[in-house]
Amino acid sequence: MNRGTARYPLLEIDLDKLKANLAALIERCQSLSVEVTGVVKGFSALPEAAGVYTECGVRSLASSRLSQLRALRGAGVACERVLIRIPMLSELPEVAEVADMSLQSELETLRALNAVCAKRGTRHRVILMADLGDLREGFWSREELVDAALEVEYKLDHLELAGVGTNLGCYGSVAATPEKLRELVSAAEAVERAIGRELQYISGGASTSVHMVLDGTLPARVNHLRIGEFALLGGIYGCYPDFLRRDVFTLRMEVVECKPKPSYPVGELTVDAFGKTREYTDRGIRRRALCAAGRVDYGDPFDLTPRLAGVEVLGASSDHTILDVEDAAVPVRLGDVLDFGVSYGSLVYLTNTPEVRIVYRKGGRLYTAE
Repeated sequence: MNRGTARYPLLEIDLDKLKANLAALIERCQSLSVEVTGVVKGFSALPEAAGVYTECGVRSLASSRLSQLRALRGAGVACERVLIRIPMLSELPEVAEVADMSLQSELETLRALNAVCAKRGTRHRVILMADLGDLREGFWSREELVDAALEVEYKLDHLELAGVGTNLGCYGSVAATPEKLRELVSAAEAVERAIGRELQYISGGASTSVHMVLDGTLPARVNHLRIGEFALLGGIYGCYPDFLRRDVFTLRMEVVECKPKPSYPVGELTVDAFGKTREYTDRGIRRRALCAAGRVDYGDPFDLTPRLAGVEVLGASSDHTILDVEDAAVPVRLGDVLDFGVSYGSLVYLTNTPEVRIVYRKGGRLYTAE
């Protein structure tokens, strides 16, 4: 906690800690012959942070946003660019222009993309997605997957079948387990038998699959993972290894009001500014602080973790964060700047708004990209 002289709210990104996390994960993946594609959508593909991935030897960077892939190219980040949100038919010309590889789950889209690439005189690599039960993207039946692979391999001359992949732990909350990834390997091997060659990638998912690298249960033929959150936040879903840093990102907000107030609202209660019915606990008069940032800046206030012991997040409106600081380890006063850890969701918000200043730390030096 300190008195601020910079412009707040501010997000500090420690590039040295990010590099250490990436290097540790990549080393463990490489020991199992697993290639890592770095997912950069969590920090909106900021070039300074994206460059850390390539410094660590990552050859491909991925996002669900074509605008972010375009930004990587514009910033001169040398990498293969991968679109990890299955594309719209209406954006295929941009896909062919900006992305080198994409995830695919619709035969009609594959045919249309092939036609676009034919007009451009280019080739585009694809990973066919298999839905193993999470019920987001992917071919549902094995037969449909194999038929699509055969058409890409033998009829769609401007597409290259790079592999078969899956996604787990997103929409359907289906856990990434060795059993599920053995299903993926079985599907990929069915494709390999049909096309008569070995696939480059059997892509076993995203950060939700990393725990199998760490505990040695990743099926042997899975040789590709798409990793973002695990490196950025030092873990995921209760799996936070001791060798990873969890403080790569720090949100700093300035206190604009700090005084004792009732802990229970006074008056007839209705819904809050977002139409939600809230529950409050009467704890008597408590010292409360307001910080000058809110849901518009970071999303859910309860995704923030105060770094000062004894500070409790009570809630937020669009532009204010409400804190209980009665039991703060150090007295909180007007003008103080408080530090918070962030979640993956809040990180996406924070790196997408011009209202939050981005500052980088590297080699002990703070700087901006402005």
